[in-house]
Amino acid sequence: MSKNVLLINPWIYDFAAYDFWLKPLGLLYLGGLLRANHHHISCIDCLDPYNSLMLQKSDKAPKRHAYGHGRFFRQVIEKPACLQALPRSYCRYGIDPDVFRTALSFHQDADVVLVTSMMTYWYPGVFEVIKIIKEMLPGVPVILGGKYASLCYDHASANSGADFVVCGRGEKQILKLLQEHFAEDIIFDPDEDDLDSLPYPAFDLLNRIDQVPIITSLGCPYRCNYCSSHLFYKDYLRRDPMKVADEIEHWQHKFGVADFSFYDDALLVWPEGMIVPLLQEVKRRNLSCRFHCPNGLHVREIDAPLSRLLFESGFKTIRFGFETADFQTQRETGGKVQNEELKRAVFHLKNAGYKTEDIGVYLLCGTPGQKETDVIQSVDFVLQCGARPMLAEYSPIPGTKMWPEAIATSPFDIQHEPLYHNNSFLCCRNDDFSYQAYSRIKARLKTLPKEAGISE
Repeated sequence: MSKNVLLINPWIYDFAAYDFWLKPLGLLYLGGLLRANHHHISCIDCLDPYNSLMLQKSDKAPKRHAYGHGRFFRQVIEKPACLQALPRSYCRYGIDPDVFRTALSFHQDADVVLVTSMMTYWYPGVFEVIKIIKEMLPGVPVILGGKYASLCYDHASANSGADFVVCGRGEKQILKLLQEHFAEDIIFDPDEDDLDSLPYPAFDLLNRIDQVPIITSLGCPYRCNYCSSHLFYKDYLRRDPMKVADEIEHWQHKFGVADFSFYDDALLVWPEGMIVPLLQEVKRRNLSCRFHCPNGLHVREIDAPLSRLLFESGFKTIRFGFETADFQTQRETGGKVQNEELKRAVFHLKNAGYKTEDIGVYLLCGTPGQKETDVIQSVDFVLQCGARPMLAEYSPIPGTKMWPEAIATSPFDIQHEPLYHNNSFLCCRNDDFSYQAYSRIKARLKTLPKEAGISE
């Protein structure tokens, strides 16, 4: 026996959203695993910028970049009552609900539906998707997983409408659910600790493979107090770099993919164990790739040889997680980087061929107790180093070390309402770092192309 399994990537409901090489990677990994267990897999991606029905009814298609990133379809919708104080439009990003209903109508034979979730404060799109599934596919069980489902398990269990909520990694749990509730035998059961034992993600289910995200590891050896990586992955697991090269070669030769993004939390940690042999192997195989790292990379490992290797291998988008120039805060948040390490990294990267606008440095703002001067000094320091400062607005994450401090300092009920986790809302702002202060700093950053010689 086998089941017809429908995978669904829901909408984003937010004040802003942009497709920085975003793909429902965990969901598609499950698709590959379930396919290996002889189930029939299909997918509806509510964020698909290439949806044919949407392209027919829309005045213009979302603007897309040649590197595989770009805008989503977007519709302004009613703002949730608890977010009314923020003077910005609230939007549904993705296809129209009627287009989603049309897509669902072609899957009346579905035996089970898997819905993923991302940011905790994006749950309204998840709820709306599940509501429509229940209307159009009555009696078909819905399994909800992903980041929101894991971090806000009780909230999801009580409010989402899903029949089952999966917390944490889903490979073993999904197979067990199918076995216990649908009497489906487990044919292929991978070793969760061996990432290379997993089948490739089922990217072929998408309408268009404009880029492919690659995972070389799960977890992180650091324990930054604002980060949830260790909540999902108790150990730091790494793939064989030759197997990663095999996957890159597969997507390039079979589907013509040139752009690859890395989702890793610690891609550059111990470079001799992954990034160096991987890029050397990509070069040996004459693969022509453009690489993108929207996640913050670790600065500490950047030296002259690695900088040259990144540049020569086609790393087009590089971002570093610096967070702050304040030494005390660096130590308190995890100690993964120091000021001199950023200076040294930028020096080597520029010698290798990168320009100021290529070197993006994330600065965390809106953390509990933060002051406007702290952020301004960090912006100035990054500029002095010759890189491009980029604000990363803090979103409180349940279960992290900073979570209790966020609860204590936020004037909002972040414990019970995940909408308050929205990074645009700056729920931990204070008298020393107000929303107006944040707006001033952001306005200044918009002048940086002229101020710092950065071209847009």
